[in-house]
Formats: sequence, structure tokens, C-alpha cells
Amino acid sequence: MCGIVGIVGHSPVNQSLYDALLVLQHRGQDAAGIVTCQGDRLYLRKDKGLARDVFQTRHMIQLPGNMGVGHVRYPTAGAAGSAEAQPFYVNSPYGIVLAHNGNLTNAEDLKRDLFVDDLRHLNTESDSEVLLNIFAHELQIQGKLRIDEQDVFRAVAGVHRRCLGGYAAVAMIPGFGLFGFRDPNGIRPLVYGRRETPEGTEYMIASESVALDTIGFQIIADVAPGETVLITVDGMIHTRQCAAQPVLSPCIFEFVYFARPDSIIDNISVHKARSRMGKKLAAKIKREWSNHDIDVVIPIPDTSRTAALQLANHLGVPYAEGFIKNRYIGRTFIMPGQKVRKKSVRQKLNAIELEFRRKNVLLVDDSIVRGTTSQQIIQMARDAGAHRVYFASAAPPVRYPNVYGIDMPAASELIAHGRTEDEVARELGADRLIFQDLDDLIEAVQKKGKSHVDRFDTSVFDGHYVTGDVTPEYLQALEARRNDSAKESRFPCSESAIDLYNSD
Repeated sequence: MCGIVGIVGHSPVNQSLYDALLVLQHRGQDAAGIVTCQGDRLYLRKDKGLARDVFQTRHMIQLPGNMGVGHVRYPTAGAAGSAEAQPFYVNSPYGIVLAHNGNLTNAEDLKRDLFVDDLRHLNTESDSEVLLNIFAHELQIQGKLRIDEQDVFRAVAGVHRRCLGGYAAVAMIPGFGLFGFRDPNGIRPLVYGRRETPEGTEYMIASESVALDTIGFQIIADVAPGETVLITVDGMIHTRQCAAQPVLSPCIFEFVYFARPDSIIDNISVHKARSRMGKKLAAKIKREWSNHDIDVVIPIPDTSRTAALQLANHLGVPYAEGFIKNRYIGRTFIMPGQKVRKKSVRQKLNAIELEFRRKNVLLVDDSIVRGTTSQQIIQMARDAGAHRVYFASAAPPVRYPNVYGIDMPAASELIAHGRTEDEVARELGADRLIFQDLDDLIEAVQKKGKSHVDRFDTSVFDGHYVTGDVTPEYLQALEARRNDSAKESRFPCSESAIDLYNSD
């Protein structure tokens, strides 16, 4: 998962790009980058780390220009490090800069095609570089010295024909303009908007609406699946549907966990969706456990708070904050070694004993992925004096890997993979475990009559991948790349690995 942003303005855009990356930082803490354009010249700064650390005053001064692209990286497929930091640049044709969020499921085939047929060289393992070179080739074969918006639209149509998977991208061509496009299923989010200034209208394309809101842009619309939105350097905006059969199928895990609650994605409020998840969970508890003995509902910060509060309200049970979070510890399920992961959970959360002592506690989390964190939190609740510890997940059991840009563990390392819900409860050490039903989750997010979503990608829960090209062989290869032993061979479980993944 990554965050992307592009701006066309009438004054320097470096500060606005930086401000947008800070707002999108939740989408990636591994690396950050900005490329700006002044006239026909490009200026780049990117490195490993958080945006606040990558960009100092001396770097910002060296990013002039009224057009630019920014990126925050979350390690998906491939090694973490500055070599994989985006945006990426390709010289031919015209000079193209691209930042990408997502994952191409046919990247290996495309790499071979790029080398054998398109005669292009790749310098990293990132599928974002693959996407950039596919677009560059599709633009180059048109053989024009000067391009217009129709050439870009034809090139993106070529990308859609060749590239499979989930991708949202923002790209820039010096002296021409900025454009963003979304895969034909709209799996990863992308939105665009405008801001009026004394000099004229400025435009912005970003992963989430909150990036536009916080720096004064008004939302125009979500980029539709398969659509391209192009803004030329003179401020003209053009849109075109470039895919043959687009079907809006956003990743439902964006609403469960990744997106900021103050974002609106495909006309769905993330906050309201999470609120409805809590109501659905409460209804399930009333239906299946009407004589429950829950004394208090406690969220596991931060993303479960909204669901937990609504769950407590609808059950008529007190709600309390029982954990204090250290905000300077990284997300645990992407860490390469079990030893590092266990150490970081205890560093991340600390229990407030008074909220647990002699109580039957219902802990609420947004989801259960690997289960390592949940096991330790349940034990923390017991150590804090809880009489019984129940656990509720606002999402169904995560049984299958994500292939569209979220670096979840290998299937064999997901606690719910191949286990019943009772078996998961025993593994976690919970006295009772409540999972959201998938139909309830879909209904909670979609809110019939409020959104125009055709379907959701729910593959992590049901194993149905909307692109239709994910084979058992592909999943086996993914397993080999993502399991802990493979990650530890790339990042030995040492202090350097801890520093890398806990960089915030």
C-alpha cells in the first residue's frame, strides 16, 4: 500500500506536495519521494524513511516548479530501501515520471515482454517500474514528436490491455502535463480536485480525499475504474474512459483498516462505514449471544475505535479506553521476523489496569491477520486483571493473501487460514471470538443507495480475486516470497531490521 499525489499549480508546488504526503503517511512509512518540474527540467528528492525525515529545508529549496508528483512507500513486493523509492523516471519518450499504488499480478510476464519485445531495461524489482515502462512503450510506439491528450489516452488504454492487477498511478511529462489513472476494477483508490487561487485554478490528484481537504482543494470526483484524468500545464482538464469493460471493485480492506477515517472513497465515508461495522457486530452478538456477560467494550487503537464505540452503544455496554499506544512503533504484520514482531507489540501498547481488573472484557479490533498481536493483547488483558477476555473483529477471518498491493503474510502464516473460528479462538487464547460476517461487512461499507460500487474485492476473506487471473501457481510463488523465512533471508532479524521497520 502506498500514497500518491500530483499537483499542477500556478506557483511552486513543493510545499503542497510535502503537506499532502504528511497526510498520506499512514499509507506508507518505508520511503518517500517528490519530483517537481520547472519548464522542461525535473528535480528529484527521494530516500528511505518518513516524509518529515526525507525532506529537510535544503531539499525543499531544490524542488522548484509549478507541477510535481509525490509518493510515500509501503513495501509490497520486493526489498525495502531507497532503490525502490518512488517516483520513478524513464528518459524515453519525452521523460516520464510515475508514482504507483498497487501490485501487478502479471509483472513477471511483463518484465520478460519488456526485455524481449520492447527492448527496455528494468533497474529494480518494483512492479511500479514495470508499469512505467509499459506506459512509456505504449506512448513511444505512436511515433510522434509532439503529443496531445489523445496520445496519452491511447497509451493508458494499452496499459489496461497489458497490465493485470490493482493499480492507481499519477504521472507527469515535462512541458506537457500531469495525469492519473486507475485500473479497470478500481481496486486502489484515486480522487482529484481543484483549488481556486488569485493566479487561477490548480488541480490535484491523490490516493485519498483527505489529502485534498487538508490543503484547500475541493473534490471533483473519484477517478473511475479505467478512467484517465489529465491536466495540461496550461490548466486544461481532460478525462477519458480508457478500459473496455470497467467494473468498480474497490478493495474492502481500505475501509476496514488502511484508509484514514476522514476520507471518502468512491462516495463512501470511511468513518461511517466503520460505524456501521460496529452496529452489525452488535446485532450479531445480540442474535447469537443474547445472554452475554460483557462488562466493558475496549478498542485496540486506533482504527477499531469507531466500530467499538458503536458496538458498545448498541449493546448498551460501557465503552472504555484500556490501551495507551506508543505512536512511534511501526505496523507489526509486515515485520520480517517473529522475534521482532513480538517485541514491538509490547512496546506499542500498554494496558490501563483499572479498566480491566475483575471485568469480563470485549476487546475490539478492525481485523485479525497473523494473530501475533491479538494473542499478546489478550494476554495483556489477562495480566491486567481481566476475569474473562472476549475478542471481536470488525472484519471476517482473513484467510487468503492480498495480491493487489497489501503486503500481508503468506497464507500459511495467516492465523485463520485452514482453521475454523473456534480453532482461531483457541490459538488466540480468547474465551470467545466474534468475527463479522462477510455479507454484513459488505452491507456496512456499501450502504445501499449511498454508493455506486458494483462489487468489492473481498479476496482476503473469500479467496475470490476480481481480476480473474490469480492461479494456484501464482499463490504458491507468492507464498515462497512472503513467508517469514524468505523475509528473514532478505532482512536478518537484527537491530538493522528493527530500525528499518520501526522507522517512525
